Amino acid sequence: MKRVSSRFLHFQIQKLWSKPPIYVHSKDFITPFSSIPSINEQNTHLKSCPKTQSLLFSRKPNRFLDTPSQNLSTMVDPREPTSQLSSRQRKIKERSQLVDEFEAAKTADEMIRAFEQLEPILDENELGLACLKIGLKLDDGGENLDKVFDYANKALKILDQNDDGDLSLPLAMNLQLLGSACYSLNRFSESLGYLNRANRILVKLGEKGSDGFEIKHVLHAVHLNLANTKNAMGRREDAIGNLKKCLEIKEMTLEDNSRELGNAYRDMAEAYVAILNFKEALPYCMKAMEIHKIELGNNSVEVAHDRRLLGVIYTGLEEHVKALEQNQLSQKVLKNWGLSSDLLRAEIDAANMQIALGKFDEAINTLKSVVLQTDKESEDRAMIFISMAKALCNQEKFLEAKRCLQMSCGILDKKEKSNPLGVSEAYMEISMQYETMSEFEASISLLKKAQNMLEKIPNEQHSVGSASARIGWLLLLTGKVQESIPYLEDAIERLQENFGSKHFGVGYVYNNLGAAYLELDRPQSAAQVFALAKDIMDTSLGPNHVDSIEACQNLSKAYSAMGSYALAINFQEKAIDGWRGHGPSVNDELKEAMRVLGELKVKACGGSHVKNALPVNHARRRSSGSSSLVD
Repeated sequence: MKRVSSRFLHFQIQKLWSKPPIYVHSKDFITPFSSIPSINEQNTHLKSCPKTQSLLFSRKPNRFLDTPSQNLSTMVDPREPTSQLSSRQRKIKERSQLVDEFEAAKTADEMIRAFEQLEPILDENELGLACLKIGLKLDDGGENLDKVFDYANKALKILDQNDDGDLSLPLAMNLQLLGSACYSLNRFSESLGYLNRANRILVKLGEKGSDGFEIKHVLHAVHLNLANTKNAMGRREDAIGNLKKCLEIKEMTLEDNSRELGNAYRDMAEAYVAILNFKEALPYCMKAMEIHKIELGNNSVEVAHDRRLLGVIYTGLEEHVKALEQNQLSQKVLKNWGLSSDLLRAEIDAANMQIALGKFDEAINTLKSVVLQTDKESEDRAMIFISMAKALCNQEKFLEAKRCLQMSCGILDKKEKSNPLGVSEAYMEISMQYETMSEFEASISLLKKAQNMLEKIPNEQHSVGSASARIGWLLLLTGKVQESIPYLEDAIERLQENFGSKHFGVGYVYNNLGAAYLELDRPQSAAQVFALAKDIMDTSLGPNHVDSIEACQNLSKAYSAMGSYALAINFQEKAIDGWRGHGPSVNDELKEAMRVLGELKVKACGGSHVKNALPVNHARRRSSGSSSLVD
């Protein structure tokens, strides 16, 4: 039951913090960089602002600010009748008026209309900068993403040919805009290409001693976009490095106790929570809360949000009492501020924490109170029924639990089109509860339904891989071995692409694939994938972790099935040494391992053949836990 409760813990965490965070700038961070374009608070893109002209059109000679039209006071009296001006002066005045209209445009449409008249009289360099500014203006509105890309791409073709080459700040800004547009268009690989090139240019500019404020500001936007793009691709661990770079820039440029810096620390904590690294998340969350307390007060909404995140982190660390304390403190603040929606979710969180503490009756009472605050067809009500089913399932009240799950599915069925991601995540959690009640067909059916929905969401391919892994496991568990293999192989491919080849979740799937090969009497194939699983477990979890020890045992079984008893004995002895290091809590596992070793030694001496299949209870324990870890 200890392992089962751990599995429920991971699904509780998944429910509390299931979506990868999207990191955004706030206005506070723009203040020190008033001489360059700001960052879009919603989409982390470079944004047009009144100061944009100073960067885009004054970096080199032969830009708008340095043309004769910008110094008309020394050449032409604007009050002089047009009829008295020479042809040359008239052209200069007309150009000046067109430039003023372009610069003064308040909307993207106004800017484009002014540009259409201005375009024929612009030189190549000015044309590139004007296209960049239009792209920024369009992007600022958050619409017409294809147009943003088109103007930015047109600007790129021009700016790429300038004498500056790879040391042009406008070029880096343009690449950042292209990367941002591609991200919004779900063209993630292209986005990475543009953003990585922008990063290289900015690093070179920094090395040459260019204006540090301007570079840092654009560099922050680039790394923030890289973090968001990698998160969208499921590469959450990889995104951590970019987010750390963002934090370093903010630490260098913001005051020690600024609210914006507190938000940056919370972003880092959320990023670590997203990959279930709660130990690393804890100090960042504590820093965020400390800053927000100083800046905004202990009863501020920001501190309440910090406490909610801290509750999630403590839950992940299995410090459930501390988690519940933070949740209750957060609820008090949310209630005082009248934030009913946030308060409702905090109360649901509290019920899940009570379940983790084994306080099932208290959790059910909490949920019964909360459900009265929801609409009959709301997603919040569906999530309450899921949590209630979890509590009832722990009490082995399976009929009542199934009724709750059926009511939840009845609500969620109607929300599939409006919120496919949230509904698919809920289906996956419901399937886990059906699995706990040994309702495997219902569990598989919901997983396939969720998988079909996730397939249509470009940035959720890692979730598709997780669903494949669980479907493959359940098919293996129910004896449909041959049917399970394509799902397991698909899961490995997707999870490697999104999390890397050494992620422990990939190791769990390799372990299940090896079990399938053993069932099909393919011990050589089993040995190969078990070896991959062991290598991953040793690297990601350490050789003394229980999953690494079980990987040793699996290799022993595969070699035994091949008749390679010396290798089988070697790996089984390593497993026994590993179990001994875990003390009395694993006495059952140690006794079983020693029994298997004795049988191997008998067979090595020519004794009767005894087939050692993968222990179902151990395989199920590891695999069903892993499915939540890779979500």
